[in-house]
Amino acid sequence: MPDPTATLRLVDESLFVAGYEPLTLRGAECGRCGTTTFPSQDGCPRCGAQEMTDAALPRTGVLWSFTVQGFEPKPPYRGREPFTPYGVGYVDLGPVIVEARLTENDPARLHVGDTMELTLVPAFDDADGPVSTFAFAPAGDPA
Repeated sequence: MPDPTATLRLVDESLFVAGYEPLTLRGAECGRCGTTTFPSQDGCPRCGAQEMTDAALPRTGVLWSFTVQGFEPKPPYRGREPFTPYGVGYVDLGPVIVEARLTENDPARLHVGDTMELTLVPAFDDADGPVSTFAFAPAGDPA
């Protein structure tokens, strides 16, 4: 049985800036043209330069577009609970637009232009216990 007091495990630690509290997404910025990417990468997709440096991305942004997924994800990305539809959206963080899971799944409660905040949600369980991933919640939502 997994230890409920175990430290937080992330689906991919390279998606986050190490040592930042609260948890912050890790992007990369091109030293030549200024393009920002997420996730972080070694080369610039705009100009081809290899001058990318780590960039801590903003924790809040604006909902640019969204949908609600009505089908269950493939293993191992299924959650612990019975499947319920979930929101997926593009959140404009300023320097980059990030595709992410949303904590809200009611399309009537989501609006393009809403302020969204970075949070963590359960992604799946494996033999060592729960694994979390990032998502965005409507600002002020206690998700």
